[in-house]
Amino acid sequence: MDVVTTIIVGIVALAIGLISGFFAFRNRSRRSKVNADTSAEGVVSQARQEAQRVLGRAEDEGRAKAEAYREREEAALEHRRLEVKSSEERLNQREQTLEQRAGNLAQREQMLIHREQEASTSRAEADQIKEQARNELQRLAGFDANAAKEQLLEQVKDEARREAMILVRDMEIKAREEADRRARRILTTAIQRLASEVVTETTVSVVELPTDDMKGRIIGREGRNIRAFEATTGVNLVVDDTPEAVSVASFDPVRREVARIALERLVADGRIHPASIEEAYEKAQAEVEQSVRDAGEWALLEVGISRLHPELVTLLGRLKYRTSYGQNVLNHLVEAAHVAGMLATELQIDPVEAKRAALLHDIGKAVTHEVEGSHALIGAEIARRFGEDPAIVHGIEAHHNEVEPRTLVAVLVQAADAVSAARPGARREALESYVRRLERLEKLALDFDGVEKVFAMQAGREVRVVVDPGAVDDLGASDLARRIAKRLEEDLQYPGQIQVTVIRELRVTDYAR
Repeated sequence: MDVVTTIIVGIVALAIGLISGFFAFRNRSRRSKVNADTSAEGVVSQARQEAQRVLGRAEDEGRAKAEAYREREEAALEHRRLEVKSSEERLNQREQTLEQRAGNLAQREQMLIHREQEASTSRAEADQIKEQARNELQRLAGFDANAAKEQLLEQVKDEARREAMILVRDMEIKAREEADRRARRILTTAIQRLASEVVTETTVSVVELPTDDMKGRIIGREGRNIRAFEATTGVNLVVDDTPEAVSVASFDPVRREVARIALERLVADGRIHPASIEEAYEKAQAEVEQSVRDAGEWALLEVGISRLHPELVTLLGRLKYRTSYGQNVLNHLVEAAHVAGMLATELQIDPVEAKRAALLHDIGKAVTHEVEGSHALIGAEIARRFGEDPAIVHGIEAHHNEVEPRTLVAVLVQAADAVSAARPGARREALESYVRRLERLEKLALDFDGVEKVFAMQAGREVRVVVDPGAVDDLGASDLARRIAKRLEEDLQYPGQIQVTVIRELRVTDYAR
């Protein structure tokens, strides 16, 4: 009982303490709030006073700056007013000067008009006096002025024509001498660096035999072997009285070479019958095909050209067995490529393109018997088909003037082709065609007026024309040589150039009695 009473008393005492503490805390809070409000009012009052002081100072500074700006603007405005006034004064002075100059110009214009009127009057009087003098001169001379003028014009024209012919002749002589000198130097420099052998072939290949008894074995029983050989190879086998030799004849050089190699193999083996003939022919054909590729690669290495289509290399190799006027075509191409490269070097241009075009310019001859058309156009089409450059194609198609040459490379190919083909010993030509060419050359020169005799000399490289001295004077001889040369260029095709020499000789004969 006492414990419970004690606990209750303790709880009541604790509650009373808590209530007293609450009311004490509330009173303190109220006093703190009153003090805080009092402090805040003081701070606000101080801030308001400070703001009024700052605003007063700002107003004073703004007023001072505005006054200074106003004073500067008034000074600048006064300065501009003075400048405008000065400009107006200068404009007034210039206006007065222009008015004065305009007055002076008007006076000068009046003076010029007056002088022009006086000059017109004087000119009319002078013309009248000149006309009277002219009429008097015509009356005294008995000659019309228009006729005199025409005669004078004719004389002037004749003199001008004569001077022009003299000038043209001198210029042609100088140009010809200079061109001849340069051409000789370039061609001589190129040709003297080239040393080549001339290989000529015919349509017959000769195969040597160890003994004459081998001819019977080649013919075979009742001609069986020779018929089989000709049927397999496509050539004619000529067995005649020539000791220890037979001939293989064909217009196809590759076919003739295959037959020659096959026959040599058969002779060396000694066993000749249709089966061995076919076997020897297949081996010979493979050997010739390899030889064709080797020949094409040799040509590329000799000229120094790379990256050529394999089909073009094969076509080049086939030209090893092709001849033109007795000249081996492959050797001709290699020689022309060297000449074209050296000519290009002398002219200070890139020689690679000229070499390539010259090496391929006769590539059409490898298939001329298979495709219709000119070998130049055929070769150009082949080169175009295998991806050659258009400049190379043009050089091929223009080397015989089927197409007009438009590039320097095409002209160099023509020159190299002519140099290789026209040098002594390069080609064989039938006597009949040679004589016909010389006769045509002389006939063309004889067709001109005043020509008495024509002589073709140096295998057609020079034409000497003898003229009638009474019909052709010295200037006319120069003009005649030029016209004959132009006629030869238009009507004839020839390698190199033809020198035209006109000879005018006046002989006067008299007799003493």
